[in-house]
Amino acid sequence: MPKPDLSVQIGGVRLKNPVLTASGTCGYGREYAPYMELSRLGGFTTKSVTLNPRKGNAPERIVETPGGMLNAIGLANVGLKTFMASKAAEAATLGTPIFVNVAGHSIEDYVKVCEAVDSVESVAGIELNVSCPNVSDGLTFGTDAALLKDLVSEVRAVVKRGPLIVKLSPNVTDITVTARAAIEGGADALSMINTFLGMKIDIRTRRPVPAYGWGGVSGPAIKPMAIYLVHRVYSQIARAAGVPIIGMGGIGSWQDALEFILAGATAVSVGTALFVQPNVPLEIIDGLEAYLLEHELPSFEELVGAVKPV
Repeated sequence: MPKPDLSVQIGGVRLKNPVLTASGTCGYGREYAPYMELSRLGGFTTKSVTLNPRKGNAPERIVETPGGMLNAIGLANVGLKTFMASKAAEAATLGTPIFVNVAGHSIEDYVKVCEAVDSVESVAGIELNVSCPNVSDGLTFGTDAALLKDLVSEVRAVVKRGPLIVKLSPNVTDITVTARAAIEGGADALSMINTFLGMKIDIRTRRPVPAYGWGGVSGPAIKPMAIYLVHRVYSQIARAAGVPIIGMGGIGSWQDALEFILAGATAVSVGTALFVQPNVPLEIIDGLEAYLLEHELPSFEELVGAVKPV
């Protein structure tokens, strides 16, 4: 059998394989380069970029939990000016498509940052972060469907080159409502899910950790919920709309990645697992290729959403 085709399509961008990094887990690319061959990735998603630099929340900002971790980084980042002056040029040297995660306090913030980032030739696309649970207004857009649709519509008007991806929050009553709002606003793809709200308390001091008071839970513990939500959005909205999903939430092996694909994801992002094993994305790529060969499948096309009905 010929070598299978691992490539997938996200908006107007063809990725060599369906494996990306998740935003916030390995900086802007160069920080991660010593640990793996970035050019083998399907794509790289940067940490968030906001209009102005952010120091983030006070430490302690990351805490281990059973089956994962709790983070309250607070969108610490260099800001748009520094990103445009140095980080954007670095992105062009990574050898893989770069997707820039963008966050903001207002629609105007998002529009300004997205318009500037979209003008950078080395940027393949933009991921709108409307679902960060550890800043004071991080869930404002991601939990209000009307606001989300307005935001995506305004950003859509200035993003001309690459695909516009909207990162959905699981911290809502019905994620299909916000998914539909994002698509109606003009999203080319959805990434899902961001972290769940969580809290841990130090029983010695009786104070919450991390210091922010709560944060986002990620890692293997959330995988079953993430798969369920991906399948729900895929089967009820995204499949009919022709909008691809980038699935994430506890992926640490090729078997995990394949579950997300069968649930309806076209591609996957790896996050928390990188802190344990930095080269795990390459193992996932190799495992997915071996699966296609074993089952004599030419590509992933017939596997997307192929879970059998009950």
